[in-house]
Amino acid sequence: MEALTTLYIDKESHKFSAAHFTIFSAAERERLHGHNYSVSARIVAPMGDNGFAADYNVYKSLLAKLCAALDEYMLLPAASPYLEIAEQGEEYLVTFDGRQMRFLRSDTQVLPLRNITVEELSRYLLDGLLRDSAGQDLREVELCVASGPGQRGCTTWRA
Repeated sequence: MEALTTLYIDKESHKFSAAHFTIFSAAERERLHGHNYSVSARIVAPMGDNGFAADYNVYKSLLAKLCAALDEYMLLPAASPYLEIAEQGEEYLVTFDGRQMRFLRSDTQVLPLRNITVEELSRYLLDGLLRDSAGQDLREVELCVASGPGQRGCTTWRA
């Protein structure tokens, strides 16, 4: 019988700060604000003959890289049915409910998400973690994003 081991990675260094607004409907959204997000992962893999299931350093490095790619940006959801995003020179012109906002392109990440929520960010980061760890013998990965103490969203992948 194959023995599976669960690894938990929840490091203080796996974090990013970003601005966003959550969209609730075609006419309602939050005001622009920011969070200090933290990212953690639970990894299930078979126990190897060498006494460990996965190299912590590989996954710590991957999580740090994913966090760094979002750190200190304005995050916009490209797949939102309620938001129009157009490039205008060095800016993004964003239209919501007939109102326009401008964001510097150099300060903004447009993500392939429907909304900028902990649920969507956890799915996005999990996809990145799985892509970057291709070839590893993983059975299950859960990635969580917290926007503050006591508030987080998680997405789980199973082989």
